[in-house]
Amino acid sequence: MESTRRIIIMVDDDITNLAIAKNDLADTYDIFTAPSGRKLFQLLEKLTPDLILLDVEMPEMNGYEVIGVLKSSEVTADIPVIFLSANIDPESEVKGLSLGAADYITKPFSRELLLKRIEVHLLVEAQRIALKNHNHDLETTVSMQTRTISELQNTILKTVIELVESRENAAGGHIERTQKFLGMFVDFLLEHGVYADEILTWDISQFVASSQLHDIGKVSIKDSILLKPGILTGEEFEEIKKHVVNGMNIIEEIEGSSPENSFLKHAKILAGSHHEKWDGTGYPLDLKGRDIPLQGRLMAIIDVYDALINDRPYKKALSHDEAVKIIRDGTGTHFDPELVSIFLEHEKEFAGTNDEHI
Repeated sequence: MESTRRIIIMVDDDITNLAIAKNDLADTYDIFTAPSGRKLFQLLEKLTPDLILLDVEMPEMNGYEVIGVLKSSEVTADIPVIFLSANIDPESEVKGLSLGAADYITKPFSRELLLKRIEVHLLVEAQRIALKNHNHDLETTVSMQTRTISELQNTILKTVIELVESRENAAGGHIERTQKFLGMFVDFLLEHGVYADEILTWDISQFVASSQLHDIGKVSIKDSILLKPGILTGEEFEEIKKHVVNGMNIIEEIEGSSPENSFLKHAKILAGSHHEKWDGTGYPLDLKGRDIPLQGRLMAIIDVYDALINDRPYKKALSHDEAVKIIRDGTGTHFDPELVSIFLEHEKEFAGTNDEHI
């Protein structure tokens, strides 16, 4: 049967002291002795003690130097060290403790005192290890629960997105494509340093993922309008415009029962501002220029580009070049000129991604 006795190493250049300590402690602990710091480190290659009793005044390498080496190694840094010294001045004790010693006992010491000090520090170390293991187990449990919740959220999100897209069967893939395009666009802007100061304050992965909810409000629009294979009447257009406010309201309801969340924050901004126009003629708030949130100005270009190059109930898909021309012509009216400039510089890369049939 494997021994459960705790292991203690005593380091002292005085053989008599080593013999006394071994005699005093052997009934309770497995005691190993080392006459020098060098011998200690040789011993540590073979075993790991639960505690080290360390003399201060030794030739070649004194106790302060030994503990410095012990504390600099990940393998030995956490082993409790009790200094044993004939020096009774406070400065020596403070120095030992400041170097990481668990305790400082002056010689000569009684057997009872030494045993009690060792018992206390082994108990403290056992509690430290137990707490460390508990925290690790707790972190593992929280991580697993977080992953489970995240997977559930993603499943719900995917279901909602599929519901939205099923309402517009001719626009299938729009949400997935726009998310991909948006991620590319952000990368291009950062590459050129355009609006980088603001973008770098975002959790970019959360922002890009949140774009999946930009059209969530369409679940409230009647099929007869959403799927109409022709030009909408003025009344019908006013009705479909409501998907923006409806989307914001849906996300606000989710926010009301959720902690502060950058995903939902970006989602609400995207849902509410991706139909605003640079010249102030968009909806729902007639915002103009940089009063339109950057998230919405980005999504405006991506949303229009994808709508142009894919079939919709009311139109056939245009070519990439035709879509790019429309976006170029919308510079300064529909779209932010700086954003259009970056989009045009990389328009072939958007075309290539679209060819992959996301």
